[in-house]
Amino acid sequence: MFEAFKTFISDLTEGGKHPSQFGDDDYRLAAAALLVHAAAIDGDILPSERDKLHAVIKQSFALGDAATDELIEKATAAEHESVDLYHFTHLLNRALDEAGRARIVGMMWEIVYADGRRDELEDNLLWRAADLLGVSPRERIELRRRIGGDDAEPGAPGDAGGPGGERGQSGQGEPDDAGGRGGAA
Repeated sequence: MFEAFKTFISDLTEGGKHPSQFGDDDYRLAAAALLVHAAAIDGDILPSERDKLHAVIKQSFALGDAATDELIEKATAAEHESVDLYHFTHLLNRALDEAGRARIVGMMWEIVYADGRRDELEDNLLWRAADLLGVSPRERIELRRRIGGDDAEPGAPGDAGGPGGERGQSGQGEPDDAGGRGGAA
């Protein structure tokens, strides 16, 4: 019992345990959960993805290392508990304007390209997330090209906007890129 009291006092004075600064309704937690999902969707999170995740979150939200680690830890738990993207994108839609939501999609592309490649699962995730965030297919593809470099040129593998080949976000058959090609996924 005395040991438990000692630990309690130590935690209070050293700040070992403190209430989280990231509540469930914090848009930073929702954004970080999408980034964690982007890092993990193609299997294990590689060291390059983990480093990029930390750097993007730290820089984008102007956090210190400890706060960044806490946010990633909470985001990882939230991502594991979620059944879909809607909870996160709904919160982001309420908290951010159009430019802010596009920045989230850009951050997701940074995480996708952290391992030097992108695959169909990552393309599909970004297609769905951008659609739920109200980011147009054109803007999503432009962000991908800007961040991905040569790998993101038109006609590259996975250049299709999402399920359905040339169908864009509305599913009405509009082309996903400026050249009018959807490519093959």
